[in-house]
Amino acid sequence: MGRKVTVATCALNQWALDFEGNLQRILKSIEIAKHRGARYRLGPELEICGYGCWDHYYESDTLLHSLQVLAALLESPVTQDIICDVGMPVMHRNVRYNCRVIFLNRKILLIRPKMALANEGNYRELRWFTPWSRSRQTEEYFLPRMLQDLTKQETVPFGDAVLSTWDTCIGSEVCEELWTPHSPHVDMGLDGVEIFTNASGSHHVLRKAHARVDLVTMATTKNGGIYLLANQKGCDGDRLYYDGCALIAMNGSIFAQGSQFSLDDVEVLTATLDLEDIRSYRAEISSRNLAASRVSPYPRVKVDFALSCHEDLLEPVSEPIEWKYHSPAEEISLGPACWLWDFLRRSRQAGFFLPLSGGVDSAATACLVYSMCHQVCEAVKRGNLEVLADVRTIVNQPSYTPQDPRELCGRVLTTCYMASENSSQETCDRARELAQQIGSHHIGLHIDPVVKALVGLFSLVTGASPRFAVHGGSDRENLALQNVQARVRMVIAYLFAQLSLWSRGAPGGLLVLGSANVDESLLGYLTKYDCSSADINPIGGISKTDLRAFVQLCVERFQLPALQSILAAPATAELEPLAHGRVSQTDEEDMGMTYAELSVYGRLRKVAKTGPYSMFCKLLDMWRDTCSPRQVADKVKCFFSKYSMNRHKMTTLTPAYHAESYSPDDNRFDLRPFLYNTRWPWQFRCIENQVLQLEGRQRQELDGVD
Repeated sequence: MGRKVTVATCALNQWALDFEGNLQRILKSIEIAKHRGARYRLGPELEICGYGCWDHYYESDTLLHSLQVLAALLESPVTQDIICDVGMPVMHRNVRYNCRVIFLNRKILLIRPKMALANEGNYRELRWFTPWSRSRQTEEYFLPRMLQDLTKQETVPFGDAVLSTWDTCIGSEVCEELWTPHSPHVDMGLDGVEIFTNASGSHHVLRKAHARVDLVTMATTKNGGIYLLANQKGCDGDRLYYDGCALIAMNGSIFAQGSQFSLDDVEVLTATLDLEDIRSYRAEISSRNLAASRVSPYPRVKVDFALSCHEDLLEPVSEPIEWKYHSPAEEISLGPACWLWDFLRRSRQAGFFLPLSGGVDSAATACLVYSMCHQVCEAVKRGNLEVLADVRTIVNQPSYTPQDPRELCGRVLTTCYMASENSSQETCDRARELAQQIGSHHIGLHIDPVVKALVGLFSLVTGASPRFAVHGGSDRENLALQNVQARVRMVIAYLFAQLSLWSRGAPGGLLVLGSANVDESLLGYLTKYDCSSADINPIGGISKTDLRAFVQLCVERFQLPALQSILAAPATAELEPLAHGRVSQTDEEDMGMTYAELSVYGRLRKVAKTGPYSMFCKLLDMWRDTCSPRQVADKVKCFFSKYSMNRHKMTTLTPAYHAESYSPDDNRFDLRPFLYNTRWPWQFRCIENQVLQLEGRQRQELDGVD
């Protein structure tokens, strides 16, 4: 009697609307699963069209092409003799649903619509889909003719049901449903479901990998059972990086762990597990069994198929493993680097152009490209033919094989130090040394002639000559003279990105990389349309503190000693005149706050959802040992004044890798006005009243002591 089942889940690098590529990756994953003896294959959420189609879900084309891909899957010999569970949008009675379509041997067994839609942060599923709200109920779904001809079925069950095979029972929950207070797996498990499947479209956020793993292990610890989680991986067309981490768990233990970051487009996990282990585990949890006797039953779809074989006594079963997590610095070195690779190959550009200033932020961005080159060389060494084909296309050499990350970096990364009369020799040397050590093609140039021409034009037209503050100019003059330097650098960056390969006799153009971190964006400590304006920004969702930790990791991991002096130097924009040849301006002095404080403000504003008054109240307690109430009030007012004054800059922010829960990205994640009353009169008055009360109380206490 068979009781051991081999099941497969996967992480696929799907791309929104790339129906051809998505179909090939799905077929490849099914082929690998079958080759490893699996009889059930689970794929990621909405894998047929790609998760990030966004408003394309409204288009009938997206539904049509998804059905065509489903027809191709049903027809393929690859999908025979294995239960396939794929994700796609389905319209039922004129309503769009985010669905799992489960089929076997050219017959659709069940269409399971998602019941809890993700609608927070970067997710907007309620904009395109409707949740299925009829728990444990199904309807008949009338198949379109193109499917009827293939399956010889007129209707199939549509709704909240489970599959009953000869040997076990399988139930689906989709992504967000695992995160809800009362997940479907609870009642499904009580109703005898032994295998839970979860198809996800879950993106990377720093320090969050454990949340998914904890939820799955807890689900199967309390209820017993096998849990499969599939996820998308890679950049499917926007700011998010889907971070894989496919897994197979049973009874609270992990049996297979997928990679969080890799350049493999198709990754399949399989495990062979004994169903009797679930039954014996559940047998002694009496509280579970009492609840199970009272649970409302699920509709069951009978499936004439077994996941186990008759003779499986000698079949070895999988062993539990320890989940391995990356440190935040490792996550930064891998996630944004994989995102850059997907962007580079899918945009069909020939490399990257990076203005390299000699500071931590642009150095971190350069290190990410170097890390990408490292991963490409490793993938080619492991025999990844897709990566090899892509890299040959990028460098335009059909016989090229990358072996050394430095050599590859020289082909795909052009760095440029744009000096002005306000630049120090130290930052110039630091940029050049780092470029030498990572192997980038490095350019040094002076922007002064262009800046002088622009300021000269202004003087010619107006008859007025602006001066820096140190030369007696006003704040307005000082800021305008800084901004013109910053904006000139952006114009030069795009000129060189378009033509530097042409000047070297090579084809193609370069993607311009931005390097403003999340804290600078939050405060608006950047010039609108300066070098923060680029094609993409791999560090725009990462804090200064985390970037420094990442750069420190690169010193050891990639042997880049030039980074030591970059880490040791004070952060500076170098836009004001030098004092005796030395830097006279630092970022933290300019901002009026430290980067550490900015991270705290960012988390409180976005994650804790505080306005000025609530932030003041929380910081009174957090900073009680270092700041008086008056100092806390002044800091909060300073932050909100500058933040609201500069919020308009977020509307033009370069698309950045989403890595941090307090990102100020105006596009989809952090939706706020960009014209504020920057004086915040009511809010600041509330803070002021509270400070006066606290100061009065302190005076009374001191008088009492006297």
